[in-house]
Parts: sequence; C-alpha cells; structure tokens
Amino acid sequence: MSEHPLQSSGGYSFSAAVVLAVAVVLASACGGSNPENVPPDERFGHRYEGEGPAERQTVVVTPPEEEQSYNYYTPYIDSLHVRPAPFAEGVPASEQKVPVEILIKAAFINGCSELGRADPERSGNTVNVDFKVRWPKGEVCAKVKRPFRFYLRLPGRYGPGNYTVKINDEDYAFSIETPS
Repeated sequence: MSEHPLQSSGGYSFSAAVVLAVAVVLASACGGSNPENVPPDERFGHRYEGEGPAERQTVVVTPPEEEQSYNYYTPYIDSLHVRPAPFAEGVPASEQKVPVEILIKAAFINGCSELGRADPERSGNTVNVDFKVRWPKGEVCAKVKRPFRFYLRLPGRYGPGNYTVKINDEDYAFSIETPS
C-alpha cells in the first residue's frame, strides 16, 4: 500500500503541518479584505442607527433655529476612525480612487448641546474640517456628558497614499493602502 506523499505511517509529517499552517495564514490574509472581518467602526458605510455601543448616540448636523442665537464650542474628540471604501476587485489599485468617510466619537458637555457644524474642505492630501457643537444662548442646561458618534464623508476620492484630516487644528494622519 502506498503512502500519501504528505503522510507517513505515523500520521501526517512535519511538512504537512507546515503546508497546513501556511494555508491557514494565507486564507486569513485573504479574509482580511472581506468586509465582514473588519470591525464595524472601521468599515466603510457601516452605521449604527440611534444608540450604538458604549451608549453613543448617532447624531447628524441639523440647521439652527432662526430666532435663536447659540454658543459654539470645539468638542474633545475621543477617537477618530478613517474608513476608506474597499478597492474594486479586478482593477489595479493604482488606477483606482475610493471614497473615504470618518467616524468621530466625542461627547456633548450638557443636555442642550447638539452638533452645530461639520464642514470639510479638501486641499491636495489634506482635509480641514470645521467641527463645532452648539447650545442655545441663555439656556440653563444640565451638565451631563452625552457621548455621540458622527459619520462624515470626506470630499473627493482618494488613491493610494498618505493623507491628513485636520479637525479644528488637530491632525489625524491616515494612509490608503494598496491591497495585497
């Protein structure tokens, strides 16, 4: 009886174990481009409606009331996630540019605050974002920390390279990587 080339009489050989280990590593590397393997906060297009993890409410910019004047302030940003869209398969990455969005996690400082503005402007490889929170002037507001998440699509499309998002003079560097 002939033996399988990767099998000895005592079971699979060391060579078979190496081949199997390499196959597992390659399979997991290929799976990295699968959107289901990317954490939700890192995935382009993913949204939590209403309240997400850590009791963070998803917010949008709403227009201010015309008769009301407001105080504006720069919120402290807990974290920022840059979320590029995946490259299309079958097209060289060097020929592609993808949309990019960011997820900003921050907190309101009182019960009256709301998102005031998030205005992005792109200049080359830098995107400046004027990001402000507002609350009505003259209002007595309960001091309470209210965590929120905000999704913002950056202007334009982005090819492989290095970029900077500057939010209220704070720099966040990111790269668009060529898929392997």
